[in-house]
Amino acid sequence: MTGTGTVTGAGTLPAVRAEVVADVVGGLTPRLRKRLDGAVAKLDGLTAVRDGDDWRIRIDEESELVLHAPGGVVASAADVRCGCLLAPGCLHRAAAVSAADLAEPADPGSPGDPEPPGEPGESGEAGEPAAPADPAAPGEPAPAPPEPAPAPPAAPAPLAAREADAVRQLRAAAAEVLAAGIGGAGGVLQAEVLRVAHQARLLGLHRPAALAVALVTRLRAARARQAEHRLGDLAAVLRDLLEVTTALLGPAPAAGLRGTARQTYREGGGLRLYGLFAEPVLTATHAGVVAWAVDPAGRLSTVSDVTPHSGADAAAEAALTAGSRPLRLGDASLSHREFSRAGLVVQSATRTESGRLGAGAKVRAVRAAGADWQEQPSAALWSEPVASQADRALAAGRLPEEDRPAGADLLFLDVTVVGAGPVPGEVLAECAGLTLALAPAAAHPALPCRDNQALLASVPGLRLRVIGRLERAAHPRLRLLAAGQVPGPAGLRLPDARAGRVGLGLERLQQADLPSVPELSAPELVEPAPRPSAGAVPEPPVEVLGRRLEQAVTAGRRALAPGPAVPEAARLRAAGLGTAADLLTALCAAAADRERDVFGRLREGDPLAFALAWLAASCYREELATALCADAWRTG
Repeated sequence: MTGTGTVTGAGTLPAVRAEVVADVVGGLTPRLRKRLDGAVAKLDGLTAVRDGDDWRIRIDEESELVLHAPGGVVASAADVRCGCLLAPGCLHRAAAVSAADLAEPADPGSPGDPEPPGEPGESGEAGEPAAPADPAAPGEPAPAPPEPAPAPPAAPAPLAAREADAVRQLRAAAAEVLAAGIGGAGGVLQAEVLRVAHQARLLGLHRPAALAVALVTRLRAARARQAEHRLGDLAAVLRDLLEVTTALLGPAPAAGLRGTARQTYREGGGLRLYGLFAEPVLTATHAGVVAWAVDPAGRLSTVSDVTPHSGADAAAEAALTAGSRPLRLGDASLSHREFSRAGLVVQSATRTESGRLGAGAKVRAVRAAGADWQEQPSAALWSEPVASQADRALAAGRLPEEDRPAGADLLFLDVTVVGAGPVPGEVLAECAGLTLALAPAAAHPALPCRDNQALLASVPGLRLRVIGRLERAAHPRLRLLAAGQVPGPAGLRLPDARAGRVGLGLERLQQADLPSVPELSAPELVEPAPRPSAGAVPEPPVEVLGRRLEQAVTAGRRALAPGPAVPEAARLRAAGLGTAADLLTALCAAAADRERDVFGRLREGDPLAFALAWLAASCYREELATALCADAWRTG
């Protein structure tokens, strides 16, 4: 395979393992380390030529840089070669691995990763006969298998000396990143984080190691001003890393903080699944589709097809294409889009705690009849009260992603469209006395999300049965994933082939699918909820603290070093948020706690003290924002 491209980061160069970055950058001299960020900038714009498993970059007339990446991943430092005189300790090698994307860990298991070919205990011996398909009628729900008894929780074991030392180094590296800010966290500091993360992973500390790699990935996106960069996401990863490492160093670390190398698949016996919807998956490095299904017991399960993409422009096309590919589950001959409207009978099924279905050698699956959203077992998902659904989703947000039950963050609501919202692309809708903001499931312009939203907003009074993902905000808000028709003239008019529902991230609505506005009777039209009057109680100024926290992530401790934010603290106290005012004052005091040397120059203060003050304020803000969101879903 051959190809050319300009070196601009994502998709142009092969992915590089975290330990390779740490090894190559660690081999630089102190003088060259100071020039690493400039070398990365100079590399941007050069042409990379792919020749099979080799990516070649012409540095100058005499030097060529080669990245050998079988399978698209550079797995060792020896696979990065340069022809200059300073190699292997040259800047060219370090700049290349610092500009490339980070490869996924060797052990699969994160929810967005591709399905592994098999799971432990699933691979049968050679010549083993296939298990017969379930002879039950396809339309009859098979009895749900009993849920396996959960293993008793293991007593949390204290960290060994080497483990504690690795966690301390990881926390110190995260504190250095926060103190430096996005602009100061260059290639050398990133490589140090990756070095300690690799050491932690070798010691079995998988969760903090994965958070550290995610931190570097988001740092690179921020420094490169990539479209997928979100400051809130970067701050969240940094908070999680500091929180996990601090908890691990406590007197009694909880049993789950270490994490696992991969998700564990359990034998599930026979499953009868009814498809619900399919949604696109887009990340900085991967794209694909996830199909959701429910069983007669009301448990949600997922089947995914997510693979690396060649760049942001190709990500949406990869997701749309994945929706038409066959399921990788037994002998089922239907695509993810078809599965969202059909059903499956699965034998020898395996399933993780997070609901992900395995595709091992013993798994057998045949197509079966699906169920309308108005029929059981799908209809039961819409019977849970709205406030209870919001509480469930908010509680799931506190758990690590790999430990969240499948679909815990999904809401199943019956809504009536009000019209277009104040934010472009949003739809306002009424649900159980609440006014909801329905945001697009994905922002990529090549996906049909925004066009579908615009069509829905054009028909006030349209009644829908929807599935969305909760967005934590001061007002009820969710990302709209799928919509279905309801009986009556005010519902969608979908063709029979769509089985009464549409995945808004993968499929396009047509004008013919909507009822005309004159056909909607006046009582069905819903007016927006009235805005608070001028004399109403103002909302708590949560974002006063949030802006300061994000300012520290962007510009480092120097942004808060001039002194306490007296006006902001006074405003928080006036709103009754005395704890927030105290935390903000302590944060600014920690930022300003720096001494001068004998020459009058400012010394760098203790980055850990500043990081812990930032962590305390950030955790408080998270809890306050969660409480305000839960209250909004109760009162509107």
